Amino acid sequence: MTEYSEIAKIFKALSDPNRLRILNILRQRKLCVCEITEILGLATSTVSKHLSILQNAGFIKQEKDGKWVNYYINPRPSDRKTAAFISAMEFWIDNQQATIDSQKARTVNREKICSL
Repeated sequence: MTEYSEIAKIFKALSDPNRLRILNILRQRKLCVCEITEILGLATSTVSKHLSILQNAGFIKQEKDGKWVNYYINPRPSDRKTAAFISAMEFWIDNQQATIDSQKARTVNREKICSL
């Protein structure tokens, strides 16, 4: 990919309000798809697509934990631009909805909502 294509991939990942909400809640802690779905009130397939785009752009990673796959903010992105946004997320994502989502992320309980 050209350098412009890489930059476009980053902007695409950041161009959707729900992807920004996902990044915000993953700042709180690792979450599985069903927890993210519960917090955002979106369909599982929609959340999965958003997660795929964020992961492809290097913003998030995933890890298997028993029966769950947890998503989390990439602690060491290889792209400097991605790393710069992650380090400045608190500045960029600071609004009433972010506060509400953050509270939900801290209290959501996968044992109660995930039917695996």
